[in-house]
This record gives sequence, structure tokens and C-alpha cells, in this order.
Amino acid sequence: MATERPVRVRIAPSPTGDPHVGTAYVALFNYVFARKHGGKFILRLEDTDRTRSTLESEAAILRALRWLGLSWDEGPDVGGPHGPYRQSERAELYRHHADLLLDRGEAYRCFCTPARLDEVRKARGPKGATGYDRNCRGLPKDEVQPRLAAGEPHVVRLKMPIGGETVLEDRLRGTVRFDNAQIDDQVLLKSDGFPTYHLANVVDDHLMEVSHVIRAEEWISSTPKHVGLYRAFGWAEPVWIHMPLLRNADKSKISKRKNPVSLDYYRDAGFLPEALLNYLGTMGWSLSADRDKFGLAEMIAAFSWDRISLGGPVFDLAKLTDLNGQYLRDLKPEELIARLRAWRLGDEYFARLVPFAQPRIKRLDEFVPLTEYFFAGDLDYAPVDQEFVPRGRTAAEVADALGAFVDAFDEAGPGTPRPAFDARSLEQVGRALCDRLGWKAKDLFTPLRLAVTARTAAPPLFDTMAVLGREVCRRRIRLAAARLRSRA
Repeated sequence: MATERPVRVRIAPSPTGDPHVGTAYVALFNYVFARKHGGKFILRLEDTDRTRSTLESEAAILRALRWLGLSWDEGPDVGGPHGPYRQSERAELYRHHADLLLDRGEAYRCFCTPARLDEVRKARGPKGATGYDRNCRGLPKDEVQPRLAAGEPHVVRLKMPIGGETVLEDRLRGTVRFDNAQIDDQVLLKSDGFPTYHLANVVDDHLMEVSHVIRAEEWISSTPKHVGLYRAFGWAEPVWIHMPLLRNADKSKISKRKNPVSLDYYRDAGFLPEALLNYLGTMGWSLSADRDKFGLAEMIAAFSWDRISLGGPVFDLAKLTDLNGQYLRDLKPEELIARLRAWRLGDEYFARLVPFAQPRIKRLDEFVPLTEYFFAGDLDYAPVDQEFVPRGRTAAEVADALGAFVDAFDEAGPGTPRPAFDARSLEQVGRALCDRLGWKAKDLFTPLRLAVTARTAAPPLFDTMAVLGREVCRRRIRLAAARLRSRA
């Protein structure tokens, strides 16, 4: 695809959770397009959500993308001419640009309280006009200045066009039109002086000279707000390219409740990074009608947006597994040995298992059967099916409790860090859940043990989970819960 500007593209994940397979999918197409045209691939961290962004998540994103082999030319760890590459370090830039829009009359200060905004929403009802009623849009300066001097809390909003349409061109979708009556006067700066996603995103893309914005289609509804900002600043817009979303088999957006979505799961489960990249490359794109297996260099050489299909690509774990098998069979024996050691057959991982096994074995040949679930993927629960439901409980209750345990270690409320995945933290989560449910500890811990090991007897439960890791445990517990629900 020819462009008058040098190709500069970016991915901008939020470090608020596990590294997501959807991030890798969008990163791949940005990377391939940049390499196809001799351009630059930028990694930017959108970490302005101060309650949810964590350094742990940031490190996990960088680690996962490196594991995949998608190297970036500019980013928070490698630097570059347009840094810093963390939005939390660019706050002054955003405030400066909000002031520019205020000075030009393209933005205004809004003093409406949360209570008033809530009243407006209630008065409009579920079928009323969307968004803010622009109550403060016409405030005269002689009213604004005293309120500012008094330190009255306020936000800064963009003056969006009231009538007509916002029209944009998408490289994959053609002309896209939005009714301006349905577009809010978006908040640019929050009352704490921090930017919203929309302002930070557009300012960063402009200052980093991003030529093409390649992102998932879920951002299409935000694009008229971004177009409004580009036009208010008088800046040239990038080329808009919205990729089709990855889907579950039922065509819903891919989610961790129906598919493993963390890149760490695919690494821990023994998928090869080149196989995962290859599979993501088939999501909405094709090299040819009769080839699904291809390398990154081949994808770069053949890449064209004209080969993108906008039908929602279905992420099929079975197909990925089959493709991964092809890659494994193509390895030379010495290469496979190296991959196995790097996975879980190296000294570092074995060192974590020896304390579990050594007190329980009498011969070396007992080590493998005693520890096999530390290496297995999805487990066979058939031999222990009848042990999952304690006396006085139902299968549905146990399934719900297992799901609640996953949610408790997996998600945190606003301003609350996610629990560490270590034995002590996991036990605290488990006992707190038992207290909340009014259950005895064994009524929860027994099905948990079965879910993660498929055994009635195993080393200490939470030490075992800590070694298995968050991703493997999440997958196994959700599968066990689904099996129990099918019995209910």
C-alpha cells in the first residue's frame, strides 16, 4: 500500500492485565505492514488508568511480545526520538494540547458535577439522546474565570459538531459515516488533570508521526471523536484501518471465559511462537487459497490489505494445536530437545518439582508418574468425576465456587492490585471465599485439587498451583467447572 508519508505504525496496549492474544494479533499486522514498507513499528504503553495499570502487567506485555519475536523499533525499553513511550510520563504534553484547543475555542471547561450528569442521564431515559447535554458549552468567560480562580472542579470537553455527519475513509471498509447528533462532546481532560484515552491517543499518534492507525474494529465507534480532534488541531489524519475482531466459535468476541486469551498460557502450554504467529496471520488474511502454513518472512513478502476478509475470524484452539504439531514435527531432533528444555524440561523447572517428589519416591522411575500433571495440558477428569462434589453440595454449586475462585485470584476491584500468584496469596483467596460462601475449607479445596491435578492426593494444593502458574490453573479450573455445569 503506497503512502505519501513514511510508514510508522504502533500498538498501544494498556498494562492492566495479562498480555492478550488480541494484542498479539493486532501487533502482528502492524509489524508485517511496517516491515513490508521499510517503516517503523512502535510500542507505546497507554497507562493513564492509574487505578488498574501495573508494572507487572507492563513487564508481562513486553516479555510476551518478545517471546513471539515481534521486535519494536521505538518503545519504553528501547527509547526513540518521540519518547517518552509511556503515557503516564507525557501528562504535560496533554495538558498543553488541551490548552491549545481552549485558546482556539475548540474546547470548553465543564463544571457539571457527577450528580448533575447522573440526573441528565436519568431524565433522558434508555431511549433518549445519548451523551452530555452541553450545559457548559456556552458559558461566558466572565463566568468561567471566577470559578477557575475559586478552584472549582471541572473537566475539559471538545466541541464536537452539533449537526451533520462525520465522514471518514477506512482502508478496509470504505466510507464510514456517523451522525454527529449521536456523538458526545467528549471529555479530554478529567478533573484530576489527567487525559482521557481519546486526547492522549490522538496527541501521541500525531507527535509520534503515526501514518496508519491499525487497530481492532471495536475502536470504530471512537474514531469520529478522534477525527474531531485531528480536525480541531488542524492536523492531517492517519490512514484508518480497523481489523476484524477475533471471535469465539459462537461469534462472540474472544474472551477468557471461552478461550485462553493470555499469551502466557500459549507459552506455558507448549505452543511455539512461530506457530502462534502463523495462526494469527490466518485470522482474516490468507497467503493463498491452499496454504495455511507460512513463516513471518513469507507473510511480509506477500502482504496486502486486499487479502483481508472482514468476516469475524474464529479463533479455534484445535486448529492452532494442529498447526503447532506441524511445526513440532518439522524441527530437527536437536532443535526439539532445545525447545523442550526451554519449555519445562530444563533444570530451573525441575528444581521446583523435586521438593514435591523427593519425599514420596523410592525409585527414580516413580518421579514421572508422580509429577506428570505438572507437564500435561488439559486433564482427564473421568477417573475422579465422582469426587468433585462434596456431600451436601450440588454440581452447580461447586462449579460456581470454582468460577468464583478464578475470579477472585484473576480480577481486582478499582485501585486494588491483583493477588500475587503464590501459595500464601492463593490460600488467603481460598479461605476468604470459603468464609463468604459459608463453606468448610475442604469443600472448596478438594474440588480445586481435583481441577488442577485430576488426583485425589497430591503435594500441597497451593504450592502446586504456584508452580503450575496462573494460566494453566485458570484453564484447568474453568474446564472443570464447565464439566460440572454439564452435569447439573
